[in-house]
Amino acid sequence: MTQLDVRPRVGDTVNGVAGGEGGDGDVRGKGLGKGSVGLVGSAVIGISTVAPVYCLTSTLGSTAGEVGVQMPAVFLAGFLPMLLVAFAYRELNKAVPDCGTSFTWTVKAFGPRIGWMCGWGLVIATIIVLSNLAGVATSYFWLLAGEITGNPSIAALDDNKLVHIATCLTLIASATAISYRGMTATKGVQYTLVGLQLAVLGLFVAMAFQKASAGTFDTGLDFSWQWMNPFAVESMGAFTAGLSLSIFMYWGWDACLATNEETTGSAKTPGRASLIAMVVLVGSYLATGIAAQMAVGSGTSGLGLGNPETSGNVFAALAGPVMGPLLGILLFVAVLASATASLQTTFIPVARTVLAMSTYEALPASYAKVHPRFKTPGRATVMAGVATGAFYTVMTLVSENVLTDTIFALGLMICFYYSLTAFACVWYFRGELRRSARDLFFKGVFPVLGGLLLAAVFLKTLIDMWNPSYGSGSTVLGVGSVFVIGVGLLALGLVIMLITQRRSPAFFRGEILTKSTPALVVED
Repeated sequence: MTQLDVRPRVGDTVNGVAGGEGGDGDVRGKGLGKGSVGLVGSAVIGISTVAPVYCLTSTLGSTAGEVGVQMPAVFLAGFLPMLLVAFAYRELNKAVPDCGTSFTWTVKAFGPRIGWMCGWGLVIATIIVLSNLAGVATSYFWLLAGEITGNPSIAALDDNKLVHIATCLTLIASATAISYRGMTATKGVQYTLVGLQLAVLGLFVAMAFQKASAGTFDTGLDFSWQWMNPFAVESMGAFTAGLSLSIFMYWGWDACLATNEETTGSAKTPGRASLIAMVVLVGSYLATGIAAQMAVGSGTSGLGLGNPETSGNVFAALAGPVMGPLLGILLFVAVLASATASLQTTFIPVARTVLAMSTYEALPASYAKVHPRFKTPGRATVMAGVATGAFYTVMTLVSENVLTDTIFALGLMICFYYSLTAFACVWYFRGELRRSARDLFFKGVFPVLGGLLLAAVFLKTLIDMWNPSYGSGSTVLGVGSVFVIGVGLLALGLVIMLITQRRSPAFFRGEILTKSTPALVVED
């Protein structure tokens, strides 16, 4: 299909505004579809990208294993820095509603090099998540097929590496195709998948509470408000490990902001949608965590959430005992729907970040092309799909340990670009912080606290990663492979940035994107 190059250049006039002139209130268009998403649709995209059911089945048990019955408190603790950073995103989006989000904002605040690395952190984190989501969706596809047919040999097909990779690449290609066709197609699919997973999750919570009330399982616990006390965690190391898992569970809500140029009311709607998504997520996590803990407890044996044999996939262990053999299948469907929905929407932020970076000459110009019919960054979306498929295939063929450690390194990338964005908010608005109490807190105090918390987690994770016991236990010259992968991916971004600097010197000289550069967005 043909692509339309709508890349604005200095001196061009788009939407009636001269390119490269004017203040941040001026707008120019990249060619994305205006008004494709409303408040509800934007919130749904944010929830879908996080994939709450997938996150719960993969981290509920691990978190309980780290902090025991304080698991709900750690969910709240992880919510706090994300909420504080969400205020930073909201304020920055009001001033500069640009689909480049973290990249654009950090360039405006700190200059081209820090901004470029922030964009790289978002892109590489998203590629890692996409590959992981595709792998989980593939595994649940074959597991569900085995459950429905009652044939263990069909479920065992997932253990066949070639079958697994082929299925995974098919899912990635399908998700890429849906994202390529635009926000309207994306939104329609997401309403169904998000509605399904939240409905099944609600059913699981209700039935878990019923089992807890009836005392069905010997390991069940009575509710205690002490569960909500983060200071009751036995050690700082356990708290930090649980917090890192909790932060991962909220990652992805900023997809709401990546669609700002395609959202009605681009300056305000995405920020409101992100806060709605955050409230839905923390409510879902707390309800599920408390219900599951009351039903089966957080012990390390039997159905206890902390059992290391089942903690990596809690819902697979609890589906039958809590919901019964027939309704339990719905929980498998919900996990598959959650991973599939997130796989499709997670293309949104990476494709639009690449589009923005290319538009501002921080990446090759070819990625700034928007499809004339679907109004999407088609080439950037396809690139993300190809990169995800190649990354997952190579990692799977090289070593399962390498793939696992790559996922563990994800937290480093998340804290890296979220904290930079939070600090960018404070620096960008530093001249406005004394205008009112609202400006002081929402543009200064809250973002800087969120940034500091995430920066602390970044540094603690970096230290922990050095230990070979972190992750799969693999080492490279005596250093933990998770550390090597995490730092190596950031270093790779630095190398690519230096190469790009030779090809696009104007951007890195600060001539293309500055604080006074008008936002390249669609007018409301």
